[in-house]
Amino acid sequence: MKIWFLLFLVLPLIGVAYTFWHTWQILPCSAPWKIAVLAVMALCIFCFFANFGIWTLDKMPMPVATVAYSVGNSSIFILFYLVMLFLLLDLGRWVHMVPADFLHHSIKGTLSVLLVMVGLFTYGYVHYRDKVRQPLTLTTSKKLERPLKIVMLSDLHLGYHNQIGEFNRWVNLINQEHPDLILIGGDIIDGHMRPLIEQNMARSFRNLKAPVVACLGNHEYYMGESAAIKFYEDAGIHLLIDSATMLKGVNIIGRDDRTNPGRKSLKQILDHVDTTRYTILLDHQPYHLEQAEQNAIDFQLSGHTHYGQVWPISWIEDAIYEDAYGPLQKGNTRYFVTSGIGIWGGKFRIGTRSEYLVAELKN
Repeated sequence: MKIWFLLFLVLPLIGVAYTFWHTWQILPCSAPWKIAVLAVMALCIFCFFANFGIWTLDKMPMPVATVAYSVGNSSIFILFYLVMLFLLLDLGRWVHMVPADFLHHSIKGTLSVLLVMVGLFTYGYVHYRDKVRQPLTLTTSKKLERPLKIVMLSDLHLGYHNQIGEFNRWVNLINQEHPDLILIGGDIIDGHMRPLIEQNMARSFRNLKAPVVACLGNHEYYMGESAAIKFYEDAGIHLLIDSATMLKGVNIIGRDDRTNPGRKSLKQILDHVDTTRYTILLDHQPYHLEQAEQNAIDFQLSGHTHYGQVWPISWIEDAIYEDAYGPLQKGNTRYFVTSGIGIWGGKFRIGTRSEYLVAELKN
């Protein structure tokens, strides 16, 4: 709890104070205008904290809730990069590479910071919109009824920021692959059911032209797993919670998210599964990857990490997880931890990407 308190309250407030001080120093205008700029910045950052409990987004008109979510959750990423930029400029000043007057009442300094931030986050948004098709070839000596094309994705985070128009675009991308199966590794829902219900996103799921199988993620628990389960039923998604099914001659295992401390062990789930068939595991959070290898899983799909969404958080993810992003092999078990097709919070990808996997399973 102390670590989360530090990460989500203390450190952001220190970053706010540091950024506001530098902003006051660098702006080439009178005090009233500086106060106005800082007031706008403070309002944006306030929205981030308010979205988590000061107000209820679901009680606002949809356009207002969308703006509150987008502005608040984007501001924390912008704040993060402002802190890094000002730290870099301070370092440059200390080693006499940046003139001291560049950071004090400076038109040149203000325009430079503004251009860097606008350019960086315009790029980040455009890059987020670009969904990368990641091909994957899976071979097996186990019996297959026929070769299969399987689209795999995770972390859609449908909600106030990823709405129906965006999701329908993803549906079209998936259908263009003409898959035999569609597997989703959790976090379909961002945290609020209202946008999904009001925009009838369940109907869009039913436009997918292949069977859809999914497991739960941690965000389904944040917003209430019972409501998520009801939505999955309406959407025609085959939800696996510590259970298994066979489709197209392939075993698919769906583990409950590790948010539930009472979830079954992988060994318990596999008790009645014929692992002489090719077996795919959906497990949202990529912890304890050795368990899949120990239980003769052929392939595991995980998500959750988003690979940090923006650099250099991706470096922190690499330090936390055995595999924070991409393919891995342990023994005869193959893994892929995807950075996700959607995103949480601000719709920016800087140094990471949004993607979906197109796997060819064959002998």
